[in-house]
Amino acid sequence: MFMHNKKLMYTVRVGEPNPALATLMLEQFGGPQGELAAAMRYFTQGLAESDPGRKDMLLDIATEELSHLEIIGSIICMLTKSTQGKLAEGDEEVAALYADITQGGESHTHAILYGGGPALVNSAGVPWTAAYIDTIGDPACDLRSNIAAESRAKIVYERLINVTDDPGIKDALGFLMTREIAHQKSFEKALYSMQPNFPPGKLPGMPDFTDVYFDMSQDGFDTAGEPADADALDRGPWNTGPEWTIVSDREAQAAVDGGDGTATVKLTAKEKKTAKNFATRTASDPGSDPTTGADLGAGPGAGATKKTRELVDADAE
Repeated sequence: MFMHNKKLMYTVRVGEPNPALATLMLEQFGGPQGELAAAMRYFTQGLAESDPGRKDMLLDIATEELSHLEIIGSIICMLTKSTQGKLAEGDEEVAALYADITQGGESHTHAILYGGGPALVNSAGVPWTAAYIDTIGDPACDLRSNIAAESRAKIVYERLINVTDDPGIKDALGFLMTREIAHQKSFEKALYSMQPNFPPGKLPGMPDFTDVYFDMSQDGFDTAGEPADADALDRGPWNTGPEWTIVSDREAQAAVDGGDGTATVKLTAKEKKTAKNFATRTASDPGSDPTTGADLGAGPGAGATKKTRELVDADAE
């Protein structure tokens, strides 16, 4: 059961209307890293959670995210307060009103379609979608995803703080950004309270490959663009130390299972005949050189075509 407290979780003080800034703020209202996406992610995870402690944590944070949605929505409404009235009442000269709602970004779309209200779209006007929710139903996976989501949201808030000089907005955004840190801490604690928590899921990895690093980045260049020893460029804790076996040989990176590296399937006699007929019917003739539309319609920039080769041969004769 949810109850609405009319007091915001954090006081919103906006110095002056700014429709363009309101449009940017929509990113945290209806965007992929926004508060609604976070609330729905944790709420659905919490409903399915079987651990009582994690269930409470997820539902607590989901509820708090809804309060954050209210804060960011209130900021948007305050930033568009003057535009809302002007659009509704039409009490301003056309040119002045047009200037108000076209300050930059998608502010004109925000104003005309949504009346300056906090629409469930991101800052580019893309509608909110449940596809933002990447829950997969395994706590070790979902908690890691939640940690990443909180990290991304913190970065978006940092960027929003950097594009406004309004002290009241900076203060409120700073609070929202800080709560992303607190939630990340809770999710990390919950993750590491599960032992073991890596790898996610029940099945173990194949022991022959869990400690292998395939060195695919060879013939490297340094920061000045000069050729450098690849071994010196791509070494770090992600592939060095006693727990890692590095495979740099190109031949050893193929067919690592010891097989021949081909793809096979068992077919019935009828399926084999059908597959062979299809391959025969669609086979290419490598000895042919047909004239195509690319040859007939070739113009400047088309590169070498059959037509140009014929002209070269004619000149040679």
